[in-house]
Amino acid sequence: MQPQYQMGYDRAITVFSPDGRLYQVEYAREAVKRGTTAVGIKCTDGVVLIVDKRVATRLLEPSSIEKIFKIDEHIGVASSGLVGDARALVDRARIECQINRVSYNEAIDVETLAKKLCDHMQTYTMFGGARPYGTALLIAGVSDGTARLFETDPSGTLLEYKATGIGTGRPAVMKVFEEEYNPDAGCKDAILLGLKALHAATEGKFDVNAVEIGIVEQKTRTFRKMAKAEVASFVEQFEHTGVA
Repeated sequence: MQPQYQMGYDRAITVFSPDGRLYQVEYAREAVKRGTTAVGIKCTDGVVLIVDKRVATRLLEPSSIEKIFKIDEHIGVASSGLVGDARALVDRARIECQINRVSYNEAIDVETLAKKLCDHMQTYTMFGGARPYGTALLIAGVSDGTARLFETDPSGTLLEYKATGIGTGRPAVMKVFEEEYNPDAGCKDAILLGLKALHAATEGKFDVNAVEIGIVEQKTRTFRKMAKAEVASFVEQFEHTGVA
């Protein structure tokens, strides 16, 4: 049962509660917390994105679940929360990248894109008749030779991290990163650390078919999603090290 002071204040996005909270935004954050775990890690060679796709039944085709998206040649994102909302934001991000190329004849800066997306998300916390996006994104890319990793949330907040996680396993992921993250590690070590964090977040229920890895390479300024065989080799190496 809702506390008396809260009743009515979660009915509309435009109404603050007496203690200064927007309950609809907080509910949207809860939707993100229920989503699958995604991690992002900066390394000396670029940025790594790893997601757990959570295949709930053997009847499901794992390839039909998309959690990592290519936005531009040098930018990729990982999502957690409502998949449809993430897809809408991804489409908007791709349009922003193309607008920048047409207008300025150059690739968009990663931070600029992240701010544009967060500005868009923030507008949905101000007007009635619409709801906030129930998704969070990890935005990874390379600008001016520097790897960048940003995290967004439904309120439009933008934060830059060296390593972070979103979704249901975030507390376990952040615990691993706080203890073991090394800014001087290469992409190979970053991937293994990310797999360890995901392993902790999923409580050991690890399936190679449910893991997706994307990488932005700093040298070439390109983003790519790893093939299934390449992902399998990293998962096998992770299990072989005995960390699992």
